[in-house]
Amino acid sequence: MGVVLLVRHGQASFGTDDYDVLSENGWEQGRRLGGWFAEHEATPTALVRGDMRRHRETLEAMGERAGWSAADVVEDPAWNEFDHLAVIAGFVAAPGESGPADVGGDVRHDRRAFQRLFERATERWAAGDGSYEETYPGFVGRVRGALDRAAAASGSGRTTVVVTSGGAIAVVCAALVDPDADPATSARLWQRFNTVTVNTSITRVVVGSGGPRLLTFNEHPHLAGPLLTYR
Repeated sequence: MGVVLLVRHGQASFGTDDYDVLSENGWEQGRRLGGWFAEHEATPTALVRGDMRRHRETLEAMGERAGWSAADVVEDPAWNEFDHLAVIAGFVAAPGESGPADVGGDVRHDRRAFQRLFERATERWAAGDGSYEETYPGFVGRVRGALDRAAAASGSGRTTVVVTSGGAIAVVCAALVDPDADPATSARLWQRFNTVTVNTSITRVVVGSGGPRLLTFNEHPHLAGPLLTYR
């Protein structure tokens, strides 16, 4: 049996001009996770990441403590996060929909207000309402394809570590928890997983003769106190 370990990136730079950069907290989360891997996990046989900066920096931080070489990393942009800013903009621009004003002022710097807006916007996107460059079904399809490739590389006795984003991890979890769910149910499951995924948490997928199966979700034994973050 093989294993795919899905790692959510470290904390990004919320409220800054470039969200796609790890905060100091995010770098430390990555280093802590790398140290934890060195002590508790077998050396991975494959390293995969999306091509977003926060994915690359998280894997670099992990490698500092785990001793992994950047030369061994496979880049797969199908593991990238959906464009959350476009999804939020599409929600705010929708006729009859209210925007930042009713969720507490400047959402760019207010994590709670942003989270409320984010959840409303992604619910609308996942329901198929509105026009977006990448649809929710399109996002799900590319992530499932990425999982198929990672699972294929994770045969018996092999371990693939994938650094990705919370939305992508939630797609995998929703698909594996209830493979036969109708689209609406699957989208609701996705939202539930997506809103509680911890930065640099680990989600384990085992790969056997019956294909990939979800073993654990959101492990974070390396985190405590201010290092435990969700955004």
